[in-house]
Amino acid sequence: MGETHSANAGAATATASPAARALGPLAALNFFMADMQAGIGPFLGVFLLAHGWQSGAIGTVMTLGGIAGVAVTTPAGALVDATSHKKLFVIVPGICAVLASGIVLLSQHPAVVTLSQVASAIAGAAIGPAVTGITLGIVRQRGFNRQNGRNQAFNHAGNMVGAGLSGLLGWLYGFAAVFWLAALFGALSIACVLMIPRAAIDDDAARGLHPERGDGGKVSGLAVLLSCRPLLILAGALACFHLGNAAMLPLYGLAVVASHQGDPAGFVAITIVVAQGTMIIAALVAMRLAESRGVWLVLLISFAALPLRAVLAAGLLSWWGVYPVQILDGIGAGLQSVAVPSLVARILDGTGRVNAGQGAVLTAQGIGAALSPAIGGWIAQEVGYAAMFLALGAFALVSIALWAGFAGVLRPACAGDAESGTSAGATALAAGAE
Repeated sequence: MGETHSANAGAATATASPAARALGPLAALNFFMADMQAGIGPFLGVFLLAHGWQSGAIGTVMTLGGIAGVAVTTPAGALVDATSHKKLFVIVPGICAVLASGIVLLSQHPAVVTLSQVASAIAGAAIGPAVTGITLGIVRQRGFNRQNGRNQAFNHAGNMVGAGLSGLLGWLYGFAAVFWLAALFGALSIACVLMIPRAAIDDDAARGLHPERGDGGKVSGLAVLLSCRPLLILAGALACFHLGNAAMLPLYGLAVVASHQGDPAGFVAITIVVAQGTMIIAALVAMRLAESRGVWLVLLISFAALPLRAVLAAGLLSWWGVYPVQILDGIGAGLQSVAVPSLVARILDGTGRVNAGQGAVLTAQGIGAALSPAIGGWIAQEVGYAAMFLALGAFALVSIALWAGFAGVLRPACAGDAESGTSAGATALAAGAE
């Protein structure tokens, strides 16, 4: 009987569909790519601070890298839609991002550091849309919300483990160990994506195209954002949110380290571990809450977390303040990591431009994130860290106003029929393309 059971198990494994065989490597990819994408980024600020850089210059370099990434994100999403080699958009950028980060170890000259950050941002611009497209191509619209929630949970877990190991290795062996860990995670990410069967990815489903329904998929990349009102509002709200949010983690680390309250690498690692641990829970909650109460509410809660986080950051500039401050970061970012890709995929289902839309939203989000370090860094340098955190938190009030003020437009799109592709956003986009 044992032999029969073993034979049946072996037969089941052998006959498993390519999509079923892809889910394990997909989860592992999301875990390992987290540290590959982040690389030395979260530790860059304290590394440069230790080499004599000022907060304003550090913020400016981060902003220049962010601007470079923003410039190529939408075209990268469109390329992911167009290509049938989506795995390459994870492999090649991953290699380039790790190599570019390693350059900083060799020289801290401003030109070298700037070029490294620009190259890293450009290389990584396609990874997000590529993984979204691969996921959508494997599980289709019906399974995307839940699988994306699982992806994000694994991704946040990878960030948490990577940050914890980076802090430990950085404390024991120095900053170079952080780079080598990122390189290891990069190699494992490439191995995982190569394990995903090519046959598991439906290229039409991966970009939200339904040929059997007569979808043309001819909407231009610019029209993806400009001709779809719900998507445009979403992009604006996210841009304002990340204008305030993006600089809080690195600048909070700088504020506490500058007051000599902790080991730089260790403290930055703690900030990331606390946030990412919270994000794992938030991602799983978002997956369930989106199904029961809708994506609109999930995003409203995420926007509301930032003003409270800013007030706490301004008042708790100490090593133990990292816990409440970064828990709120985890709530906001964790909810968005699930809700935003799911909402974009739902809005644009049937257009054949889902990944171009993901890229357009990431571009708007990236504009805010790119400006945030420079604005925050110079405010901190001129008037202090506490005032800077309050100023950054105020940007989220604009996100809340947009999201609540246009609820009548957004709620139908958030509750659109993912199966039929007849969401308000898809209808508006189709009308705009005609």
